[in-house]
Amino acid sequence: MIDSNTLNIPMKDLPDLSKTQFDKKIDKIKEKTKGKLIVKEYPTASAHVGHFRHLLQELNIKKDFKPDMIYIDYLNICSSARVKPGSGANSYTLVKSIAEELRGLAVEFDVPIMSATQTTRSGYGSTDVELTDTSESFGLPATADFMFALITSDELEELDQMVVKQLKNRYNDPTVFKRFVIGVDRSRMKLYDCEQEAQEELIDSAVDDSVPVFDRGRNDGQKRDFSEFKV
Repeated sequence: MIDSNTLNIPMKDLPDLSKTQFDKKIDKIKEKTKGKLIVKEYPTASAHVGHFRHLLQELNIKKDFKPDMIYIDYLNICSSARVKPGSGANSYTLVKSIAEELRGLAVEFDVPIMSATQTTRSGYGSTDVELTDTSESFGLPATADFMFALITSDELEELDQMVVKQLKNRYNDPTVFKRFVIGVDRSRMKLYDCEQEAQEELIDSAVDDSVPVFDRGRNDGQKRDFSEFKV
C-alpha cells in the first residue's frame, strides 16, 4: 500500500515494475521529499507499549530520529504490558488497558498516536456509525481523545467517496464539520479533497462555506506544509 501510494501506481501494476524502474522512481521521490518513514513489524499480539518505548528510544539514540506521528496497525491486536496472556481478562479490560498504555506513551514522548479499530456487526452495515458501535471494548472510545468513523455505501463507492464522521473530539467542538466527504482512490490507496459541492448536504455547522474544508482552521490563507513530516 505504501509503495502504491508513494509511487502513484495502482497496486495491481506494482509487480510489473522492473527493479530499474522502481529504483528510478524511488530516486525521484527522494529528490523532492524531506520526510522519513520508518516501519517496524511485530508478530500479532506480541508487541506492547514497552516494545514501542524501546524502539523510540533506540531510534533517538542511534539515528537521532524523533517521529512527528506514530501509527499503530492496529490497536486491538497489540498486547498489554499490564494484562498478561492467560490472565483470563475479558476483551473490555484488555483493549482498554492497551488504549491507556498507548495514550500514556503519547504523553510521555509528546507525539500523537493514531490507530484503528473495527465496528460491531450492527455498525458494519450502518450509514451512521456511533461511538457505541465500537467493537470489543467501549473502554477504547472512553480513553481516546479523538475518534472518527469512515463510512461508505454502494452509492458512495460508485462516486469513489467516503464520509468521515467525528465521533469524539476533546480538542474542539465535535459538531463543527461533524460529517464531511473525502475522495478515495483505492487502486493507489490515496485520499483526496472533494469539491465543495460534495460537502453541502453533510456539514452540520454554521461556518463560512467560502473557505475550503481542509483549510478551515487556518485564517492566514496559507496551505499546510507537510514536506518534513516524519512518521
